[in-house]
Amino acid sequence: MQMNTAAALLRAESLRKSFGSQQVLKDISFDLRKGETLSLLGPSGSGKSTCLRCLNFLEKPDGGAVFLEDKRIGQVPARRGGLRLMTDTELAPQRAEMAMVFQLFYLWPHLSVRDNVALGPIKSGGLSRAEAHALADEMLDKVHLRHKADEYPERLSGGQQQRVAIARALAQRPKVILFDEPTSALDPELVGEVLGVIKELAEEGRSMILVTHEIRFAREVADRVIFMDGGHIVEQGPAAEVIDRPQMPRTQAFLHQVGGAASPRG
Repeated sequence: MQMNTAAALLRAESLRKSFGSQQVLKDISFDLRKGETLSLLGPSGSGKSTCLRCLNFLEKPDGGAVFLEDKRIGQVPARRGGLRLMTDTELAPQRAEMAMVFQLFYLWPHLSVRDNVALGPIKSGGLSRAEAHALADEMLDKVHLRHKADEYPERLSGGQQQRVAIARALAQRPKVILFDEPTSALDPELVGEVLGVIKELAEEGRSMILVTHEIRFAREVADRVIFMDGGHIVEQGPAAEVIDRPQMPRTQAFLHQVGGAASPRG
């Protein structure tokens, strides 16, 4: 895919996060351009998912800042100067602009597929039931599940449930979609149908950040990739360039191990 040269839509600046004595993110900075797909790659425990969750303050960073269209996320001026963290209620509108698709599906088992997708637009978007159902059907079309609108989650495969979760995220009409290893909980034969939907969204020009272990998929779909290890950004750049011709020894070793690139250079 071609590099998008538009101005940054989302910026992360010097994000830091620790859990107890373990520092998980160490001054992470990057941006996402409008219409761009960015993939975060790296070994388990490298900080990818924590980084993603810090962007919409599902995890509160210990330091640094996040900006969406130059508006600070998760923090507001305090009365006595400086900044304070927003409450979850204050954060809700901002989080709606950065929809998140998790590893697990988190669908309401007692609601139909259509109602699962429509619930957010009704509760937080102020849509009528009829409007929300029309929107839900439109989003289910995008994930090729309109014919399952009246089914319940238990009657769907894991891949279908994850596609419903993607439709639910789309129904928020977000500015950015965050995918946290969306295929990791799926049986191998179901991975392709979810990746196919994500590829279609990328081709539409959606702004997306994807944490994944699917290296070949990241090369095909992402505009840029960031390789993380030990809480640091080790290497970043155009997807094909980083995956096919990694410059850093740690990136070379990782991609060789997972079969995503040629053998490390001597």
